[in-house]
Amino acid sequence: MEVLKPTGLSSASLEIPDKGDGSDCTGIFSGNLSVDLSEGSKWNISRSGFCGMRSKKFDGFIDLDGYDAIALRLRGDGRCYISTIYTENWVNSPGQAEDNSWQAFVFAPKDNWYIAKIPLSRYLPTWRGNVIDVEMEMNPGRVLGMSLSVNAEGGAVGAKSGAGDFRIEIDWIKALRLP
Repeated sequence: MEVLKPTGLSSASLEIPDKGDGSDCTGIFSGNLSVDLSEGSKWNISRSGFCGMRSKKFDGFIDLDGYDAIALRLRGDGRCYISTIYTENWVNSPGQAEDNSWQAFVFAPKDNWYIAKIPLSRYLPTWRGNVIDVEMEMNPGRVLGMSLSVNAEGGAVGAKSGAGDFRIEIDWIKALRLP
């Protein structure tokens, strides 16, 4: 995964520590959310307090047609994170380069490993982080990539929010068939 370049003053990193024994490694996505904006930036920034990491585009597609949910094994900090699935652009106008993005909140309890199961039906269509108010269905057979992000504001009721440090460990991500 690549860490998205910050446009505000927030910072993030993705570390995958080497256990040295050849076993699978856990990714650690961490950083600091700032709601401040940099003075004199060449970017027209109206919102801040966001960090994200995104996979490179997959070589071809991942077909999730036979699955009902995405599961993530996480150990968090009490914040709510945003899981995003990117699908082939079949909703936007022809010639538009952006992929379709579908987002769902995932709560990461503090200090405990947790398996979050997010039904694909809970992913909402979004554009630049805002929910699109239109009826449409995700095309799970044409997944191009995924991401995980965190905002200083918003998310689940009772979740930690605001500026400051964040940290989430990701052990694995899987597609599931729910009973």
